[in-house]
Amino acid sequence: MSKRTSDRSHWEKLWTEKSDPSRIYDNSGRIPTALFEIMSDLSGKRVLEVGAGTGRDSFTIAEKGAQVFVLDYANAALDIVKLLNSQNNAKVVPVQGDAFALPFPDNSLDIVFHQGLLEHFRDPWGIVRENYRVLKPGGIAIIDVPQRWHIYTIVKHFLIALDAWFAGWETEFSLGQLSNELEKFGFERIAFYGDWMYPSFFYRTFREILWKIGIHLPLYPPKIPILWRVRRYLREKLRRTKFGAYTAVSFGVLMKKPL
Repeated sequence: MSKRTSDRSHWEKLWTEKSDPSRIYDNSGRIPTALFEIMSDLSGKRVLEVGAGTGRDSFTIAEKGAQVFVLDYANAALDIVKLLNSQNNAKVVPVQGDAFALPFPDNSLDIVFHQGLLEHFRDPWGIVRENYRVLKPGGIAIIDVPQRWHIYTIVKHFLIALDAWFAGWETEFSLGQLSNELEKFGFERIAFYGDWMYPSFFYRTFREILWKIGIHLPLYPPKIPILWRVRRYLREKLRRTKFGAYTAVSFGVLMKKPL
C-alpha cells in the first residue's frame, strides 16, 4: 500500500462541503487566549496565520488592532475568510500561498501562528524554518498540534488505514518532541498549553456519524450546569500544566525568536 498523503484536494473538498462557518467548530479561542496572556497590546502588530481554514482566530486578533494576514493554499478556505471579512468590522488580508515558501520578507512579522497544520506533512520542518525566517527578532510563533497520547490518535489512524480520514493523512506530536524540534531552528520556548476539546471527542464523532445519514445534532450539546462548571474549572487549572498538555486532544507551544 502506498503512503497516504494529505493533499490540497482534501482541503478544497473539506472547505467546499463546510462552507458555512456557523456549522464548523471553532478552536475554542485557545490561540488568541494564549497570545493575549503574553502580549496585551497588539496595536500595529503584523500577524500571520498559516493554513488558516476559516481564519476565525485571526478575526479575534484583528479586533485588537493588529494587521492580520491569513494564508492558505485552498481557494475554498479563502472564500470562507472573504465571507467572514464581509460580516466582521475587523478585517483580515487573505493570501493564497505556500506554507513552505511564505510570500513575506525576512524579519517582517511580529507573530506567526497555525493550528492543525504541521501534522498533515510527513516532513513539516520547512514550515517551521519559514516561520522563523519571517519573524522579527523577538517575534512570537504559536504552533498548535494534535497530542499523541489520546484516543483521538487511535481512531484517526484506524480511519487513515481505511482511507476514510477527511484529511487523507495525519500524524501527531508530544510536547517534548515538538519543543525539541522547534528549538533546533533557534526558537526559545516561553509557554505552552493543553486544550481539552469541547464538546468532547465522543460527541463530535457521534454527531459526524449522524450527519452522514441525515440526522443533524447541534454543534454543542445541552449543558449540565454542575458538570460544565467543574469541567471549565479543571480546564483552566490544568491547561498550563504538563498533565494538561499530555492528556488534552491538542496542545500548543509559544516560541520566541531571540533578539
